[in-house]
Amino acid sequence: MKLPDYYDDVPRLRVRDPLALALGAAEDGILEYGYGDAVRLAGHSCPTVAGAYWLTWLALEHLYPDSLPERGGITVEFRDNEADGSTGVAACVIQMLTGAAGPGGFKGLGGRFSRAWLQRYTPDLPLSFRFTRVDAGAAVDVAADLQILPADPLLNGLIKRCSRGETDPALLAELGERWQARVRHLLIDLAREPGVFLLRPVERRRAWLVPRSQMLPVADRRDA
Repeated sequence: MKLPDYYDDVPRLRVRDPLALALGAAEDGILEYGYGDAVRLAGHSCPTVAGAYWLTWLALEHLYPDSLPERGGITVEFRDNEADGSTGVAACVIQMLTGAAGPGGFKGLGGRFSRAWLQRYTPDLPLSFRFTRVDAGAAVDVAADLQILPADPLLNGLIKRCSRGETDPALLAELGERWQARVRHLLIDLAREPGVFLLRPVERRRAWLVPRSQMLPVADRRDA
């Protein structure tokens, strides 16, 4: 499987997963993900998938400045419901990276390692997502402002032609090239642009237990 070369230029995410350690799934419980893994999960590369991957990377960098992030030790809140827009796509990518799942997630072993109920819908959030460390209560709100991405005057026309069923190889090749150039610009050129990727630390709070009635269900789950 050949993926675009720029995927390798996007920083990878290393996490420590206590469940993976306990079950011998990975040496020292350390797992590593790249942007290509998010693409394989979603089946495509777009600003939504790229934003979910990179916002998670930035949030975990902020929450774990001196250690590997703990997969399964993070809760994630969403301002928009899963049925709204592309929230469900972002939720799948974030679940892969953090382990945080909705009610369909892993229920644990003897009361430990549960991943279920670590996602919820919180409509009054100031930004798109909130990541919280279960152990310490430290939290950060994050969002991506994709409006700053420069418009490609030819891209919309190519998309319309494709949506009409045109399958000319040259058309599809140009569409893919222009589309991925836009995603590359977001992940490579704008990765540390504070006007695009927004992070706002939340006042430290106690770790919370999630009321099941408020959880964001993640129904359309796919394996990486």
